[in-house]
Amino acid sequence: MARRTSREFDAEAFLQKATVDHASERIKNKQVIFSQGEPADTVFYIQNGRVRLSAISTHGKEATLALMGEKDFVGEECVASSRTLRLTTATAISDGAMIRIQKGTMISLLKTQHRFSEMFVAFLISRNARYQEALADQLFNSSEKRLARVLLQLAQFGKDGVAEPVVPKMTHELLAEMVGTTRARISFFMNRFRKMGFIHYNGVLEVHSSLLNVLLHD
Repeated sequence: MARRTSREFDAEAFLQKATVDHASERIKNKQVIFSQGEPADTVFYIQNGRVRLSAISTHGKEATLALMGEKDFVGEECVASSRTLRLTTATAISDGAMIRIQKGTMISLLKTQHRFSEMFVAFLISRNARYQEALADQLFNSSEKRLARVLLQLAQFGKDGVAEPVVPKMTHELLAEMVGTTRARISFFMNRFRKMGFIHYNGVLEVHSSLLNVLLHD
């Protein structure tokens, strides 16, 4: 019999059975889950919803570092003994639910539960690759391509082969901050994407897989 892969591991079911101090909690759009500079003493597993990770520089400039979604972890820096404070701020950009795991429990699980540890390491590797893609995107690609990537990430295209085309409602100001451009440029590109059939407005924003063409076009 072939060995099951870490992708097949049901982290949510495992956490609900294996931890006595886990707490599942609802999150609301715009809710701050934790803030940069706070003590890092818990890890969160996203059951559903979207979360934005951001950081503020010493000069007060805020930048979006990552967009996280279902089956992702946030706040994992607490398992490193040298990390005592949060390096980022995690803010919900949609309603959802998360499992809260205390630092001691998380460290114990990683040491004793090998399949869970394998899954967590695979997540960290995948997330690091996403960080590198985002950095290259910011350095080398146009704001139009960066917006396309953000929208595709919000729709979770390419994650576990399943896409959720409905994107959480957010302002053009927030998209501009995520992309690193102006609100006017975001409005221009969003109208262009709509006219080309890449996105659709009908009370909610729907993203079509054809938006990938923007990333592939030189």
